[in-house]
Amino acid sequence: MTATDSTQFPASALPYIKGVNLGNWLVLEKWMNPALFDGTTADDEYYLPTQLSPDVYEARIRTHRSEYITERDFATIRSWGLNSVRIPVPYFIFGDRPPFIGCIDELDKAFNWADKYGLTILIDLHTAPMSQNGFDNGGISGVCKWAQLPDEVEFVLTVLERLAQRYGTRESLMGIEIINEPNTTTSWSMMDVTERYPAVDSELAAGTGPIAFDWLKDFYVTAYHRLRAHLPEDKAVVFHDGFDIWQWKDFMRDGNEFKNVILDTHQYLMTAEMMGCPQTKEGYDDFVRNTYAPMIEEMSDYFPVIVGEWCLFNSVGCGVDTHGGQSVLNGEEGAAAESLTPQEKRDLYQGVAASQLEAWSKGSGYYYWNYKLLTDTVNTPGWIGWDAWDLGRCVAQDWFPVDHR
Repeated sequence: MTATDSTQFPASALPYIKGVNLGNWLVLEKWMNPALFDGTTADDEYYLPTQLSPDVYEARIRTHRSEYITERDFATIRSWGLNSVRIPVPYFIFGDRPPFIGCIDELDKAFNWADKYGLTILIDLHTAPMSQNGFDNGGISGVCKWAQLPDEVEFVLTVLERLAQRYGTRESLMGIEIINEPNTTTSWSMMDVTERYPAVDSELAAGTGPIAFDWLKDFYVTAYHRLRAHLPEDKAVVFHDGFDIWQWKDFMRDGNEFKNVILDTHQYLMTAEMMGCPQTKEGYDDFVRNTYAPMIEEMSDYFPVIVGEWCLFNSVGCGVDTHGGQSVLNGEEGAAAESLTPQEKRDLYQGVAASQLEAWSKGSGYYYWNYKLLTDTVNTPGWIGWDAWDLGRCVAQDWFPVDHR
């Protein structure tokens, strides 16, 4: 079966997605809200409850969740002319993996808010027990063993099933993403997990390694069928490319078996820098036009393609080489003062916004990462340029074009 023979849900049948991620709400990322980790040495969500009393941990988590995203945020997102949100959720969302605190009530509220403001939701299973990538946002830094643990693989499948059962008939559900950013044999060396995210417990991390594509493809097929048993065909099953978009041309080609499957790829300028993209506005624009745009266009012959994570962040805006997006929390020194004038920054960010949005238009849409972060990039040393991760700050500074409603 060729690309054009596929009877899968065609890209033309999907409303073009203009969305934003609600990261750091239900899945914590320390750099986006360092204060939540005050009084601990924890760098991720796995170790945070081990360094706080149960009462303090629960109070922090519940306060954070109730304040970080509210109904007003859904109204704001809609007012920017966006039509969808991608919500990262943890594997313990149902509250069955103590000491972690479940968050299904928050997701219920999000669906009610989405219904009111006319937004759709992509549920993104962002973490797995013992992690699918070893990133801090994978739940536990420096450990990537989930795929080696059959009981935990099955547990993730049951989480997906329960999400599909609970939300499968909700009008505002766009789809469910099987697992976020599995760290594969293609990406493992470049991500340099063991150095960038050193493990706290070397014994726990023993055996850590990348996920093979053959295994991942088998898992995705199994997950598709487990999800589709509870999802109507107008709800998408979304899978991440494992940081290698070219792996998937021959995947799920039988349109009679696989319906409404969407390919998610995450493309950041910081990753382009790691691949040799010159750290200049012209360099970014050329890379996006000549690498990202044709890639999205070609793969859209096989699946509807969404760029589930991207942003305006780049090293030029930071005034220093961030070595792939490493911050002061990774031991990198940020710039002591702004190297660009406000107008120069505006020109930089408006330019990379335009080139990326044009590239993503070759596919079926995008979700900006992220809606907000709580890090004070003005008064806290070392964070110059990191405000570009916050869509609200980008809109406020006229860096990102919005269709106000």
